[in-house]
Amino acid sequence: MAGARGEQERGWDENAGAPEASAFMNVTAPKGATQVKGAVQIDPQEDVYLLSFITSEKNAEGIAEDLRSGEPLKAKKVDFAPDGELFEHLGLAEPQTLKGARSAGVCPACVKDGRRKKVQWIDIYVQALKGDRARVYLKAF
Repeated sequence: MAGARGEQERGWDENAGAPEASAFMNVTAPKGATQVKGAVQIDPQEDVYLLSFITSEKNAEGIAEDLRSGEPLKAKKVDFAPDGELFEHLGLAEPQTLKGARSAGVCPACVKDGRRKKVQWIDIYVQALKGDRARVYLKAF
């Protein structure tokens, strides 16, 4: 769980993966999703939950809408280094470095999303793939 832990060092919870990240975010990989991956990075300040999978473009859009960010997914120019190497832990490129990846972010408490009371922030990135498929990247804390 997220929260201050004093002097504990940052590291990966080897017993946590996609199910734990999915439960924390209250986001389920759609039926038929492939390459479902997840991890939890333990941090003295706040744990970071990662979830990624490949699904249809329509499902990816639906997940973004369900987060209630109030803004549609949009491409952003990347002119900065990614904040760490989080998704590299899952064998994936950092989503903010992918050309054409669209993103949105939301504070669940700010949009009164009671389903995600323990989540302070969720970032979603959607990378278009071939054949109406998309890779979804979710990062939450």
